[in-house]
Amino acid sequence: MTISTTGSPGRPATDLGSLLHKHPDRAQTYHTAHGTAHVLYPEASAERCTAALLLEIDPVALVRRGKGKGKGRGGAPDAALASYVNDRPYAASSLLAVALSTVFKSAMRGDCKAMPERAANPLPLRIEVPAVAAGGGAELVARLFEPLGWATVEASPVALDERFPAWGESRYVQLVLEGESRLSDALRQLYVLLPVLDGAKHYWVAPDEVDKLLRAGEGWLAEHPEQKLITSRYLARRWSLTRQAMELLELVRLAEAEEVEVEAIDNAVAGPTAESADGDLAADVAADLVGGAEAEAYAPAEAAVRAEADVRVAPDAGTGSGGRAEAPAGAVAGTGTAVPVPGAGPAEREEPSLAVRRREAILTALRDADASTVLDLGCGEGQLVRELLRDPRFTRVTGVDVSVRALTIAGRRLGLDRMGERQAARLTLTQGSLMYTDKRLGGYDAAVLSEVVEHVDPPRLPALEYAVFGAARPGTVVVTTPNVEYNVRWETLPAGHVRHGDHRFEWTRAEFRAWAGAVAGRYGYGVTYAPVGPDDPEVGPPTQMAVFTRVSDRRDGAGATTASPTPVSASVSASTTGRTGATEAMDATGGTDVAGRRTT
Repeated sequence: MTISTTGSPGRPATDLGSLLHKHPDRAQTYHTAHGTAHVLYPEASAERCTAALLLEIDPVALVRRGKGKGKGRGGAPDAALASYVNDRPYAASSLLAVALSTVFKSAMRGDCKAMPERAANPLPLRIEVPAVAAGGGAELVARLFEPLGWATVEASPVALDERFPAWGESRYVQLVLEGESRLSDALRQLYVLLPVLDGAKHYWVAPDEVDKLLRAGEGWLAEHPEQKLITSRYLARRWSLTRQAMELLELVRLAEAEEVEVEAIDNAVAGPTAESADGDLAADVAADLVGGAEAEAYAPAEAAVRAEADVRVAPDAGTGSGGRAEAPAGAVAGTGTAVPVPGAGPAEREEPSLAVRRREAILTALRDADASTVLDLGCGEGQLVRELLRDPRFTRVTGVDVSVRALTIAGRRLGLDRMGERQAARLTLTQGSLMYTDKRLGGYDAAVLSEVVEHVDPPRLPALEYAVFGAARPGTVVVTTPNVEYNVRWETLPAGHVRHGDHRFEWTRAEFRAWAGAVAGRYGYGVTYAPVGPDDPEVGPPTQMAVFTRVSDRRDGAGATTASPTPVSASVSASTTGRTGATEAMDATGGTDVAGRRTT
């Protein structure tokens, strides 16, 4: 393979040597697992410089190191037929891609301390690969490289034998790429696309290949029109790895669209503690004690609020003398566990937490609606999904969340790998964003948005409203959200603060009803309201719930992107300052994933 560039006054072409970290005056040799790589410069002047990478493959080493990998997924197709006589030493494949990453590692990362500006900016490049194994021919080469901005993409078929034209063309092409590109981008594209064109790898494709793909594809793969084909071929058509990579790439795409870091979107799980959830009974009980899917790593003050919110309160002792919900004497802070209270009976000591009450209220609403197929939008780690699966009346349950980590943990909690075939057929866990319409979400009897809306920036609420009420249009929609008025009952929550740092707002009862009434009117739903938790006579319940029932086929014209006339409480998280977002509901090609997640 050769890489050429041209120079200009003040920027000699020999700068290519600095960018590649290979001096033009010396030929260099590197040993690889399957042969020897040579780097040399056929020409090196101020006007034009060419670097060549020559890879000598040792067929014996290829067979010995790849023993058992010449057949099946990930093996070179010709090696299965002839272990010692094949095309690997003569055609660019995953062997050349690995040599690229080994010899030009720093250049692929874009590192160049001597010329950082030169490395960060495009330069005129011409790349030639004399023989590329291309299973899809010249047409596939064009589909892969033209969307990347190359001015010239040439893929000239190589004849099987020039002496016998009647034999036709081989599956190999001579590849020429020409255009303006950063050197690091060009090398990373070749690292991914050479084995994609070949359709095979000389080594077994393990799960760490997903990380390699994402690193090499940064900045271009998430938006590539052939993303699915590239991902599948690079990962040797291993379905589980391909699905994982596609989900992560969707997060990257959403993050780029929102101009935020991926971690800001995939934040439904609070780090390492969530990884300990293995789906056993003890983990489930612990989750219920601290609020299930809503549990996160809070600041100390927020943790104290959580302890008060989920403490088990005697039914008749919902408020103390000052109207404040009181924990039973001896309650353990942060656990929601109460010790016996003098005069309290066994039933009082077993009163469920607020998180459990919330799930019970949702299940009751779904049963009353006679729903059998249910969407849990913002399913988090799957606590509500687990309860739905326990009731056979719910024949189809789909949990949706934007967080890959949350969905992975939900799968562990629910024991997907141990679940029987009939039970598994009832369950789907999928990634999606409520900022976009998604055809996969249509046709359900009911949908649940439990502790989700308060995590959405107010300007983006119309997009969520249309995606759920205008596009998906389930027969019933259950929405729960905190009641900001009840916050005064938390002694450890400073005045004016919301219950969780990710809350964009928290509504009063009047504000919630105004929003719900407006949404119901626009989309043809009726709405009723119910308290969740102890209903304080002065400030109401800690959680408020609305149950929407579809009464007409109205979809608000073409899109219902009008701003919702929703008064927003003054108790808005400081993190919303300066935040903006598109308010239009957008169609997502192929289906995308849920921005809402329950962390209240």
